[in-house]
Amino acid sequence: MTAIRLGAPAPGWVLDTDVVVVGSGVAGLTAALRCAEAGLRVTVVTKATLDDGSTRWAQGGIAAALGDGDSPEQHLADTLVAGAGLCDEDAVRTLVTEGPAAVRRLIATGAAFDTDPATGAIELTREGGHHRRRIAHAGGDATGAEVSRALVEAVREAGIETVEHALVLDLIKDAEGRAAGVTLHVMGEGARDGVGAVHAPAVVLATGGMGQVFSATTNPAVSTGDGVALALRAGAEVSDLEFVQFHPTVMFLGPDAEGQQPLVSEAVRGEGAHLVDADGVRFMVGQHELAELAPRDIVAKGITRRMREQGADHMYLDGRHFGAEMWKQRFPTIFAACRAHGFDPVHDLVPVAPAAHYASGGVVTDLRGRTSVPGLYACGEVACTGVHGANRLASNSLLEGLVFAERIAADVAAAPVRARPAAPEEKTPPREMPLLPQDARADIQRVMTAGAGVLRSAASLDEAASALRAIRDTARPAPAAPCVETWEATNLLLVAQVLVECARRRVETRGSHWREDHADRDDARWARHFLVTLTSDPVRPESPETPAHPREPAARADPADPVRPEAPAHPALAVRTTAGTAFHRETP
Repeated sequence: MTAIRLGAPAPGWVLDTDVVVVGSGVAGLTAALRCAEAGLRVTVVTKATLDDGSTRWAQGGIAAALGDGDSPEQHLADTLVAGAGLCDEDAVRTLVTEGPAAVRRLIATGAAFDTDPATGAIELTREGGHHRRRIAHAGGDATGAEVSRALVEAVREAGIETVEHALVLDLIKDAEGRAAGVTLHVMGEGARDGVGAVHAPAVVLATGGMGQVFSATTNPAVSTGDGVALALRAGAEVSDLEFVQFHPTVMFLGPDAEGQQPLVSEAVRGEGAHLVDADGVRFMVGQHELAELAPRDIVAKGITRRMREQGADHMYLDGRHFGAEMWKQRFPTIFAACRAHGFDPVHDLVPVAPAAHYASGGVVTDLRGRTSVPGLYACGEVACTGVHGANRLASNSLLEGLVFAERIAADVAAAPVRARPAAPEEKTPPREMPLLPQDARADIQRVMTAGAGVLRSAASLDEAASALRAIRDTARPAPAAPCVETWEATNLLLVAQVLVECARRRVETRGSHWREDHADRDDARWARHFLVTLTSDPVRPESPETPAHPREPAARADPADPVRPEAPAHPALAVRTTAGTAFHRETP
């Protein structure tokens, strides 16, 4: 398969290291620290500043069986239920059994969680889908900020090399097809300005999510799916992109609000706030045994149904019975956000509606974080470890980042030392993907929100696929010039097309994938994953039939668009299904 890359100038500078970690959230910084502790030279590349990823926005906390009466088995059970039949049980068991020790190592690194003043024990709360209090939090509702602070300080104290304001472009591979580094563009001045390269025999993707593919999201502006797009262009397998979790309670700022929206943590409901409609009716009561604390997909669907029934564009969160002191002490960040937008949660109902929040899918890995491309690892939201299945259990994300980042570091440290070629080269030079104009980003977001949001159907997804093809074709006659905005727009289009194609194929409702035209879950046909790879050859033969499923034809972004040697590459998607819910395999 011919490799594909973004259109970009040749690297003008080069760094050489043992491990390059792309991303500076909990997963990336944990991997960097553990690799450095093993004596490896590490370079961290991050799109903004070290503390400007998704981790610092995490309000609720980190889930682990730390409390009396709790156990990894109970945490396992809650995670499997939330994942709606698509979790890889081995991956979940790894998460919940290794999680408590990983949290304690995070504390030893410097993270300070809220504790009981009388006993000194870590305070634990509940969130949706959890049957026990097992969510450790910091600063009330500022857990992510505290975790990020501690890890950033530790990375700086360790003297780990960092490259900030750097957008990763593509994977560099050697003649044997192994990862050999990355190309990147630094938005700065001096020796590391513009496009450069970091050569390393181990590449760890920890780039976070892709929430900016939708108009309204809780994700920061940097979450444009860069890691998933890079992995696809490099030939890696991607799975479960159709399962985008829409957080049920995002502050509603009006029907035209776009970009990053304020999150109202699930912990607010965990402490006793109620979801109500305009008449004050608690509409989640009777829909699930946990009412407002049902798994997020169920609550998001409950809110959406009520909005449709009443012709409303939002519902409300009622925490007035908390009183001023609890709001200020337990939820200071949310309290301040409410006040900043004109709501006083002590006296007012807070308007909320679902918005794109978390990608349960991503780059497929095994239990050591290894992808299908040798030398390329992935952890955190960019990865698909099998932990989340069709719907992430609340506050499992920070834990997943910790546990699997440590596993990656152990695998990298144990690998035999390989010589790094001075200038890694692939056997076949990559072909360039034409770049979209920068204003395509808003067009993609509108298409995805309308056709592939909380509610989906065959008709809406077909319309979205057609609209995305039209957007792609804008690059055909005259590709845009390389720059951050055009690279990001091109990445967003690629992940959007994969998401829509998988959502079209999954003809059922499961977890955070809700098909209005097929409202039931269908385990007989769809208790399996789609494995997606990218190809520049649209006439690629269909994938072999899997034992337990009818043949799935290879999907193509545009079957009528032949790719000629002299033409710009318009990659196609090759999709196959697993024979069951697990997809872990030993990689080279």
